[in-house]
Amino acid sequence: MQVSQVKPLADAFRENIETVIVGKREVIDIVLATLFAGGHALLEDVPGTGKTMLARALARSMDADFSRIQFTPDLLPSDVTGASVFRQKTGEFTFQPGPVFANVVLADEINRATPRAQSAMLECMEEKQVSSDGTTYALPAPFFVIATQNPVETQGTFPLPEAQLDRFMVKLRMGYPTLEEQSAILRRFMQDKPQERLAPVAAAADVLAAQQAVTCVRVQDDLLRYIGEICEKTRALEDALLGASPRAALALMRVSQSYAAVCGRDYVTPEDVKRMAVPVLAHRLILRTAFGQGGRGEAAVQEVLDAVRVPTEPDEE
Repeated sequence: MQVSQVKPLADAFRENIETVIVGKREVIDIVLATLFAGGHALLEDVPGTGKTMLARALARSMDADFSRIQFTPDLLPSDVTGASVFRQKTGEFTFQPGPVFANVVLADEINRATPRAQSAMLECMEEKQVSSDGTTYALPAPFFVIATQNPVETQGTFPLPEAQLDRFMVKLRMGYPTLEEQSAILRRFMQDKPQERLAPVAAAADVLAAQQAVTCVRVQDDLLRYIGEICEKTRALEDALLGASPRAALALMRVSQSYAAVCGRDYVTPEDVKRMAVPVLAHRLILRTAFGQGGRGEAAVQEVLDAVRVPTEPDEE
């Protein structure tokens, strides 16, 4: 697949998803960019804003294996990854794959599971494999985790540790719809269930080809330095306990390449980097003054973007 073919694929995904999701085009585009960049997405918002619906619509739009894991306090790691089961007929233990063995995995309400169960996702999301009883099993490709969590509930929830958050390439908020969008939602779902009529618009092989194609999107040296300066500046923030790591810088570069391809370009612009910086970096920062302030990370990244000089595009020199 050529870079120029990524946009038509993204358009097909978007059009299909928007038959269910109203008015969240930017969120959809960033989720698609994350998928094509080979990362994972975390959707955090209050109940009823369409997080799970978006995840299901994306999964239905791809002709691939899909599984949903409802994270609960009694969930065990083996309930996620699978376990060895003794077969009486053969007298041997056989590995029974868990629900994580799918192309698209919806980790619903991921912060309801205990840290022990959450840790089962670490190897899956980073190395795309599962280790059990000394044997390593590769997960299917593509492998995309889209997780949801509720930021307002505290009872019965376990906040994701920094290592788990770092596995997510982006963290997004759906947000409430406008009055016009709310009216459109009510009309659309009054006598219909459009999510049940969604049909695949792409195969798993198409997504794999797009993931390979976006790596060819050009990133100028001055933009690589711009990404590095942004990440370095987050580490120098006065109230920063933990800034953006080299892995965060790589994620920002990759999703910027993918977003550029989704927009129909074979090169990254400073605007791509600025648009992706908050979703990629904000959830990775640990700030002294951020306790109880859900948007403090986003504000800190925006402060950094305002402070770092934006490189001049070549055609403006």
